[in-house]
Amino acid sequence: MERCHLLERVSSRLDDHQYGAPKQRSTTYALVDMMLHHWHAAVDRGQSVRTVFVDFAKAFDHVDHNVLIFNIVALELPYVIVRWTCTFVRHRHQRVKIGDILSDWLQLAARMPQRSYLDPLTFIILIDSLRPGCLTHKFVDDTTMTETLNKSTASNTQSLADELVYQVTETGMIVNDRKTKRMLKSATACHSRW
Repeated sequence: MERCHLLERVSSRLDDHQYGAPKQRSTTYALVDMMLHHWHAAVDRGQSVRTVFVDFAKAFDHVDHNVLIFNIVALELPYVIVRWTCTFVRHRHQRVKIGDILSDWLQLAARMPQRSYLDPLTFIILIDSLRPGCLTHKFVDDTTMTETLNKSTASNTQSLADELVYQVTETGMIVNDRKTKRMLKSATACHSRW
């Protein structure tokens, strides 16, 4: 099963704000949608925009095979694709070679084979269910949450971030707190907290 055939079967069921694998999508499309259609439009209306740039710790190393298979089944893909994916991800082994020395073989319970064409596709299927209750743009393992606020409206950014962390934890992944950033944009100020 080629990646393009699998993508064709799932692309209509994926989050509309996933820009990492579907046709006619790219980082440029994601940036135009975020910055022009949402952020700048909100600032032009006199609103402020709070944004959280989420980083996953070793994203592809934390792909839980059971959660991935569950998500593939939830997409109602044909049984042959589910079985093929199970065969592809399960019972894989790895070892490290430094010079002439080899480590023992280690069976992988979670992780995607490196440099596979299926890496990005399986990852976007894994994180498709991440929907914290606000506008969320995704580009494979990069996730950006956006909250638009009217003047004197209290922010829910923290509770939205907490919801995303909960959902991420349910998938077996980890949010990297040190690399996750937030930014505030308004007509009078634009600053980031790093």
